[in-house]
Amino acid sequence: MLCQASTARGARPNPAAMKPEDYTSMIEVRAGVDALDRQLVALLDQRFAHMRAAARIKPDRGAVRDEARKRQVIDNARAEAERLGAPGDVIAELWEQLVEASIAYEMAEYDRTRG
Repeated sequence: MLCQASTARGARPNPAAMKPEDYTSMIEVRAGVDALDRQLVALLDQRFAHMRAAARIKPDRGAVRDEARKRQVIDNARAEAERLGAPGDVIAELWEQLVEASIAYEMAEYDRTRG
């Protein structure tokens, strides 16, 4: 209710106070997407912090690439997407790219910190 009144006065909608099924304008949709993108980037920043920790902890550079773990991470993401009703194949493709980028980042961090 508060969000609808604010929107009626021309204020930017508060996507945190609304659900996508309640949106009535592209302004609301875009604000919601932008808010989610900010959250996703913050979560990715945390994920890459974990990659820095892995680079610090792993005993040798060869341990950075672990194909069994990569498959497990992608399969977990696909399963979670499907559980939520999201497109599993799309999520698996995104996670393939994310995991490969994470491996490359971790290798670079390993090299940078082990000089």
